[in-house]
Amino acid sequence: MDRTQCPIGVFDSGVGGISVLRELVARMPNENYIFFGDSKNAPYGTKALKEVQELTCADAAYLISQNVKALVVACNTATSAAINILREKYVDMPIIGIEPALKPAVHARENPRVLVMATPMTLREEKFHALMQKFESDADILPLPCPGLVEFVERGELDGAELEGFLAELFAPFLEKPVDCVVLGCTHYPFVRGMIQKVLGSRVEIFDGGEGTARETQRRLKEYGLCNMSKEKGNVTLLNSLASVQTERLGWFLLESHR
Repeated sequence: MDRTQCPIGVFDSGVGGISVLRELVARMPNENYIFFGDSKNAPYGTKALKEVQELTCADAAYLISQNVKALVVACNTATSAAINILREKYVDMPIIGIEPALKPAVHARENPRVLVMATPMTLREEKFHALMQKFESDADILPLPCPGLVEFVERGELDGAELEGFLAELFAPFLEKPVDCVVLGCTHYPFVRGMIQKVLGSRVEIFDGGEGTARETQRRLKEYGLCNMSKEKGNVTLLNSLASVQTERLGWFLLESHR
């Protein structure tokens, strides 16, 4: 069996990981993809660690059963909680996680004030603390837990007065002494990037880890000899634990309208 033709499995706690999927498709349009969003259990970022680990392992096992050749954990919370567990369990498969794009943000300006937006769990876990320690001498790094923001994206509310008010309240402590850069440390957040920019102002630079994850996925596929060499455009399958027409439509809207 030619494993190169098998799909790349991509999963997230909900529809947010589609922001990573679109970067993967843009970089490797000839690959086939299966995306699984666990919207039924979203958000992961406010749950207990053990529950997130169990849900993440179940998501991965489901995609493995679909005969994928690689796994992309398109969820910062799931990466923080369970990437090492997955790599120990599936030793012969490329497993790629995502982390907040802190490095490019820190290097964007001299001694910048960098706001890191993420779920409470991502900011609590050791993985983020280790990342922050690497760069804290070069920047003023300000972690900002954002409980409630994922739910806006899951509902398909990507703009509007309610979201703007939510963000204005969230950012209120940082408006007196403005930040230079914002890191979107959750894969849902790129879908409300426009509203974040509007509230914080045009001088603030915004970074997310989707492109870097796509680049790393391509590198790992080459390393394993798993690149699909077909010249034809690949297929994308979107699956979700919340099997509703509304969720399916939202998934395709997020993929197609933000490419």
